[in-house]
Amino acid sequence: GNVYVRRGGDAGGKDFIKAWIKAQPTKTPGRRQMPQFNLTEQQLDDLVAFLKYTSEINTAKWPPNIEG
Repeated sequence: GNVYVRRGGDAGGKDFIKAWIKAQPTKTPGRRQMPQFNLTEQQLDDLVAFLKYTSEINTAKWPPNIEG
C-alpha cells in the first residue's frame, strides 16, 4: 500500500516504478525475481495510478513502518 510513497511519490515514484518493472527480472543471484510481463506504456501508467490510489487510502498506520 505504500510503494508509491516509498519510491518517491509525485516527485519520482512513477518513473522509478515503471523503470523497475521494465528491468525485471534482474538476474541477481540469491534474490527473488519478478517475471517480465511486457506491459505496454498504458498498462504501466495504469498500474502506477493504481499504486498511487492505494497509497492514499487510510490504513490506520499500517504497515507499521515505511518498508512494510
